[in-house]
Amino acid sequence: MLDFTWCMELAFREAIKAFEKKEVPVGAVIVDSNGHVIGRGYNQVESLCDATAHAEMIALTSAMATIGNKYLEDCTLAVTMEPCPMCAGAIVNAKVGRVVFGAYDPKMGASGTVMNITGCQQLNHQPEVYGGIMENKCRTLLQDFFRELRKKP
Repeated sequence: MLDFTWCMELAFREAIKAFEKKEVPVGAVIVDSNGHVIGRGYNQVESLCDATAHAEMIALTSAMATIGNKYLEDCTLAVTMEPCPMCAGAIVNAKVGRVVFGAYDPKMGASGTVMNITGCQQLNHQPEVYGGIMENKCRTLLQDFFRELRKKP
């Protein structure tokens, strides 16, 4: 069984990159069934001026390019914050096998908090979902980021 904490530590490192670039600090990695990282990403919405440049989207694109396949059925996506509706939809479309996330998102969470796109039985795929992995560490990074943002004039 894959070590979810190990995966989340790698995703957290990606989130730190976003934090350092003054992006909302969310990071993601995709690990294949052999435990190899095949994709990674961090939020780049501001730097790319692209509302779709979420960590998950970048990691998904990277992983699919790495393996040369649009489906990631035997892979685990670890992300530091619960996926939003856009990312959850992409996760379903890519047929990601498992999603592991850190902090719950009470405003946009689409893996069970606000809505449950990843668990919607009407869709053609439902990944396994595990939330709250390293939750405090992931949530604290987000809180620190927004606290600093509010301090600026």
